Amino acid sequence: MPAAPAPVFRLYLLRHAKAAWALPGQTDFDRTLDDAGFADAEIVAGMAADRGLVPDIVLCSSAVRCRQTADAFRRAMTQDLDIRYIDALYAGGANIYREIIGSQDDAPPSLMVVGHNPVIEEILREALGEETAAEAIPAGYPPGALAVVDFDTRPSDGALPLGRLAAWIDPDRHNR
Repeated sequence: MPAAPAPVFRLYLLRHAKAAWALPGQTDFDRTLDDAGFADAEIVAGMAADRGLVPDIVLCSSAVRCRQTADAFRRAMTQDLDIRYIDALYAGGANIYREIIGSQDDAPPSLMVVGHNPVIEEILREALGEETAAEAIPAGYPPGALAVVDFDTRPSDGALPLGRLAAWIDPDRHNR
């Protein structure tokens, strides 16, 4: 059986792992991963690396918990993993995420976005279509989970084409 053709574009959608509650006087932006979150980030990063799911570029919310989640991928994959921190991914809505994803015209063929719910889930639902997304994540997008979506065309102009789920890694369950 011939191998499936390589996708034109691969999007990795990573929701930050479980975070601790804010300490007194601490901002939401500065919340860190809790112990389970650190462990889950390492598990998902290791599973992705073992399966060869390595993005060319990582665009990461500058919030501490997202940076800590992305750091697990750097440790599991390579210290040279190109991680770029983008403030707009912290509080931006789906339109900001789509704009950032679509503006990577000269980027390599794969891109990871490390961000926050509900936006990560909204982007996945848009990329897969509501019915397919509902089957993939019937209970919602759990913290620390990674979706890998393949596209036959590159996203552009703030719009995502319809893609297909190539992989799903959930630290607690549902690995495909």
